[in-house]
Amino acid sequence: MTVSHRHLPLILLLALPGFVSLRPVALGAQQWPIHDMNRPLPPVVDPGTAGRPPSDAVVLFGTDELSQWRMKNGQPAQWKAEHGYIEVAPGSGDLVTTRSFGDCQLHLEWAAPIPPRGEGQERGNSGVFLMERYEVQVLDSYRSRTYADGQAAAVYGQFPPLVNASRAPGEWQEYDIVFHRPRFDRVGKLVSPARMTVFHNRVLVQDDVELVGATAHGQRAKYSVHPDRLPLLLQDHGKPVRYRNIWMRELPER
Repeated sequence: MTVSHRHLPLILLLALPGFVSLRPVALGAQQWPIHDMNRPLPPVVDPGTAGRPPSDAVVLFGTDELSQWRMKNGQPAQWKAEHGYIEVAPGSGDLVTTRSFGDCQLHLEWAAPIPPRGEGQERGNSGVFLMERYEVQVLDSYRSRTYADGQAAAVYGQFPPLVNASRAPGEWQEYDIVFHRPRFDRVGKLVSPARMTVFHNRVLVQDDVELVGATAHGQRAKYSVHPDRLPLLLQDHGKPVRYRNIWMRELPER
């Protein structure tokens, strides 16, 4: 006997061999009737203005002090903080936040040193590492050539940016990053990879890419299990790169 699918409850449809739900996420949305006035509304957030973060953001650097930062080795922050920016102190080591984060939206601004010196990877090199291990490259890529997966706004060693939106050295540049951490099961097996969207100077350059692992130099990236929350890291690559207006919004876990 042939049974029409339209007469079966959804729970039985999902159990039928060969049945594929094309909109699995929509099931959660249908917990509420369409346009139900009793459905909880999103929280109200003041979006801020140019130079002022949203009201629900964690401001990590906005003035001239480094109270929310330390060196990766645990020592007090040694980078220069003055005139509203942080400057890498070459040779001092990487800077990390005292707080840890998982899924997040990150905004920061950076400027490569002037006058420009060196070529390729020697020109204004630093890096923004989500969870201390997933890098968005910082580099002076304005009229300067290097390998595609190592230029400014690349997910280093994995994804070149869709376009080169770099400004000239000395000019302030913006990164807006949406990051979703990887998920591991109880025995440390990867369940879902990290994902990242990046805007460079308001231009989309990474479109929800799935990372193949933690950042590695000269070799294929791979994952290793780590905590759900880890600090943000700014890299000391021996160049006096500057950072300012750094804030983070923690995103709900999916």
